[in-house]
Order: sequence, then structure tokens, then C-alpha cells
Amino acid sequence: MKGTKFQLKVWKYLKTIPKGKVKTYKQVAIGIKRPKSARAVANACAKNPYAPKIPCHRVIRSDGDLGGYSGRGGIKQKLKLLRSEKVAI
Repeated sequence: MKGTKFQLKVWKYLKTIPKGKVKTYKQVAIGIKRPKSARAVANACAKNPYAPKIPCHRVIRSDGDLGGYSGRGGIKQKLKLLRSEKVAI
């Protein structure tokens, strides 16, 4: 995988989110021990060239909104992926 040290750390963490579950950008930031970097986590997700293999679609905003999705198909694809994993969105 190619990315910055921070991106790689985020992407590695994303692979630990189980199918059918979601986490917020803030929860991911806390999970990588960078609790004040939720925005940077969102940026790392946006730069993920390995979607959906690295499941950035499982990360949502703290207010429950889906946020963005940089994978092919955009936000519609993110919603489709989450629904296929039986996530109640």
C-alpha cells in the first residue's frame, strides 16, 4: 500500500471495523490514538484508493450523516455497501 504514514495507520485501522458495523471519524481518531484528528481521518478516508477493500464506507459522521465516499459510485455506492452489510442507515 502506498500513502503517508498517517494514511496507512488510518487504513490499517479501517480493516479492523467488522462487516455490518460503523464507526465515526472521531472513533477512528481515538482508535489510532490521535483523538483530535477526526478531520484528518476523514481526509485519509477520502484519499483511500483501495476502497472498498479497505472499508472506508464503514466510517460515518458523528451526527449520523454518511459523510463522503471517494470510491467508485460516490455516496450512493457507500449507502449500497452499508445496506448490503445490513447496517441500519
